Amino acid sequence: QVQLVESGGGLVQAGGSLRLSCVVSGSIFSINDTGWYRQAPGQQRELVATITSGGSTNYADSVKGRFTISRDSAKNAVYLQMNSLKPEDTAVYYCNAKIRASILHRVYSDYWGQGTQVTVSS
Repeated sequence: QVQLVESGGGLVQAGGSLRLSCVVSGSIFSINDTGWYRQAPGQQRELVATITSGGSTNYADSVKGRFTISRDSAKNAVYLQMNSLKPEDTAVYYCNAKIRASILHRVYSDYWGQGTQVTVSS
């Protein structure tokens, strides 16, 4: 059974920083792309940043230059460093990973964490 557990959310003032962590545990054969998504109240879930197994990154235009995604393959972890936070960054942030749970699984499946709340006050 695969689990993604996020941590690091909270309340911060505009201009502040937070670091989100996501640890993948359970039956894991291989992890491909990982990423962070967010969903604000009344809005659709949107991509924030992704990172491939090779380390290539992709960011939403709204967070470029402020957020940095990284991963530690040895720890099965992915991080999101968020600087210069704005009130519009307020949302529930979800970790995503494309995982093959075992050698018997031929394709990568999407797994999601439970989400962590980030609230930025003005």
